[in-house]
Amino acid sequence: MRKMDENTLQILKGGSEQDLMQTLQDFSTKNAQVFTFPDIKDELKEKLVDALLQRLQTASSSQCHCLCLQALRLFSREKNRLGTMVTENGLSHIMQLAGLEHYAQQGGDSITIQEGNPEVTIEAQKCLCNLIFNSTQAQSVCSRNGCVEGIIQRLKTYKDPDLPFDIKFFDMRMLFLLTALCTDTRPKIRFELHGFTYLMEVIDLTLRDEEGRGSGLTDQEIDLCSEILKILFNLTVTIDRNNIDEEEEAHFMRLVSVLRDLLVCKTISKDKKEELHSHTINLLINMPKDCYEELLIPLNEGDVGSVENKDVEFDGKNMEAIVILLNFLYRRLDRPTKSLKECLTPILHCLCETCRANRAIRKFCKSKVLPPLKDEVKHLPEEGETLRNKLCKLLTSPIMEVKELTADLLFVLCKENVARMVKYTGYGNCAGLLANRGLMLGGQGGGDYSSDSQDSDTEEYTNLKDKINPVTGRYEEDKPDPLADMSEEQKEYEAMKLVNVIDKLHREGIIQATTIGADGRPTPVSHVLELTDQAGADVPETAHGSDSEPD
Repeated sequence: MRKMDENTLQILKGGSEQDLMQTLQDFSTKNAQVFTFPDIKDELKEKLVDALLQRLQTASSSQCHCLCLQALRLFSREKNRLGTMVTENGLSHIMQLAGLEHYAQQGGDSITIQEGNPEVTIEAQKCLCNLIFNSTQAQSVCSRNGCVEGIIQRLKTYKDPDLPFDIKFFDMRMLFLLTALCTDTRPKIRFELHGFTYLMEVIDLTLRDEEGRGSGLTDQEIDLCSEILKILFNLTVTIDRNNIDEEEEAHFMRLVSVLRDLLVCKTISKDKKEELHSHTINLLINMPKDCYEELLIPLNEGDVGSVENKDVEFDGKNMEAIVILLNFLYRRLDRPTKSLKECLTPILHCLCETCRANRAIRKFCKSKVLPPLKDEVKHLPEEGETLRNKLCKLLTSPIMEVKELTADLLFVLCKENVARMVKYTGYGNCAGLLANRGLMLGGQGGGDYSSDSQDSDTEEYTNLKDKINPVTGRYEEDKPDPLADMSEEQKEYEAMKLVNVIDKLHREGIIQATTIGADGRPTPVSHVLELTDQAGADVPETAHGSDSEPD
């Protein structure tokens, strides 16, 4: 039987448990991948849902309850026609079966009922997830009927090894949906229920269990941690990072430390590690800038030189977490162009925030992304397979968000110094960023960075420096002067031909001719002859300046 009809309704209402189970088993099996039921009329579906909810209130077997909940779960996939399932009474009963019936005792303590068959609990949780996702009414009811409190109460019992993983996972899936779709649940969880702390403790507990085994996080553990990271993202996405009290700052410090542990921990699955790092990076973006120091582990005198991977030692600190972030970026740079925005914007944003906020992280990232130039200046900055090459290529990406974040990251690594930016990327590649910031005439950005004190140009770069084209950022051999054999009249003739072509393009709206204004930004001109006011203007002198970097 592929669909439900009036005969099915009679079985649901008064049939034997055996007939009911056979009917529901057949329906669930044949509709496992179905998400809409257009053949079932609204009135009939409402009666079927009511009958299933009534059956759930009888003293039937756990298997019968599971099959009733499976049918409700299939019906709950529809965005409309949810009927009784999203009423106060319907949701309350499903919550009870999910072990989330919550009430307060005298004295302020609270209890969550968790008795019952785990399979029934999990099926009820799945129903609630679908209903919360598809119905604003269910979202509203579950945000105020004790569902959130019930989840947080059960969260405190996650140390229990007998508590099935699926119950933990679907608890967190529900909490994620509620925090994503009902913004008023966020302050309740953070401040009233102290959920922020309990969620961190679950991740910490999971990491300690992994350390005890030494085999790496399992796929299930990563799935659970990923759901928690998504919840924590929702809880922190709207915070004022520049205005937090000492207690909140301590919580964020602790959280960043936990995130560092997630970055460096072992995992059994390589693909799952990528997913875990992705969620961790998303959450790092929300952290207050002073907390990024927790990504680094100071090396004691006895530790220096004893770290297995020497590449992570820098300035007396263990930079393993930052190396992982840079490697994550490098892998994402090879993704197909169609998914560049989704793949790159979080990690680029994360590195911008951490490098801007923390001097040690910025210096380390610069050493990896923009090392001192040597013979590579003989090639265009965007040619090659290094991080610098790949990022310079993105400076002309048609995807605006990717282009701007890439330029921002490189500019921060250059301490927002125009000369250094031009040196590593070429004036043409970074012209968009300089134009947006009013720095076309050179100068320094508004960042708060230490002063320059040491010339870091390599000998190879110094020898080639005078022949580097600042526009392309590449060494070029001297070329014959194409005007050398022309008379003054010929030069003037060719110049006017060029003016006429530019004027035509300008008048037809194909290009917008501009000059550089006093504020360093491009200023449109009404006629191309205004460009002659800047005839002979060269690329800013700062483009040829040396790259100085403090110790």
